[in-house]
Amino acid sequence: MINGKRIVVVLPAYNAARTLEATVRELPETVDETILVDDHSTDETAAMARRMNLTVHVHERNRGYGGNQKTCYAQALAAGADVVVMTHPDYQYSPLLVTAMASMVAFGVYDAALGSRLLMGGALDGGMPLYKFVANRALTTAQNFLMGAHLSEYHTGYRAYSKELLNSLPLERNSDDFVFDNQILAQAILLGAKLGEISCPTRYFPEASSINFRRSSIYGFGVLKTALDFRLAKWGIYKSPIFQFPESRLATVKAPFHLPE
Repeated sequence: MINGKRIVVVLPAYNAARTLEATVRELPETVDETILVDDHSTDETAAMARRMNLTVHVHERNRGYGGNQKTCYAQALAAGADVVVMTHPDYQYSPLLVTAMASMVAFGVYDAALGSRLLMGGALDGGMPLYKFVANRALTTAQNFLMGAHLSEYHTGYRAYSKELLNSLPLERNSDDFVFDNQILAQAILLGAKLGEISCPTRYFPEASSINFRRSSIYGFGVLKTALDFRLAKWGIYKSPIFQFPESRLATVKAPFHLPE
């Protein structure tokens, strides 16, 4: 626990057997529970996770990256999490930073913390392909212009959230695909949540998860659509379903968030 808050790490997994042990081995003792959601893998991911005494939930069919995260957060909140840290089990992000990220939320400084690959400019040194670096910078620039959050990147898969923030968001309306990560940040920003960042070194190697150019292009267009929908919602012109926050939900969680005027 940190500051009396229960810390739960969630691992959205798909064919992660080759890197899971290395990831779990570096999780700090401040973690109260680690939950792995296996998105119908074809390898030994679930069996390996059980051998390591993780809490395991297996999808009967592949639900996609976003669908996996929906289960991750539902399971973590049901387990009594006060702070939920999501990282990938492919060992691309350093699990050693879980305590730092969780602390940023557990002490109430931020509602969400992001492990940024670009904050200190080390992404290329870690092996990020040049085309992904350029695309990341271009999309982040466009998103900062449309959403005004001034983040160093929106595309990291290393995040910590407070339970109040997660309970406030209509996550079930988000995509089951990769753009889920951007939608959840856009929702949080629209509600006025406080977002913090910490520099996170990353590793790129053959076993690390990645998406091909076609899926990357689809993701990029989805990111831009999310940012445009955010701006329209902010102006009160049109509210996409993902930006339709039930007032009852905000009142129930008593979170310090607000709907935009």
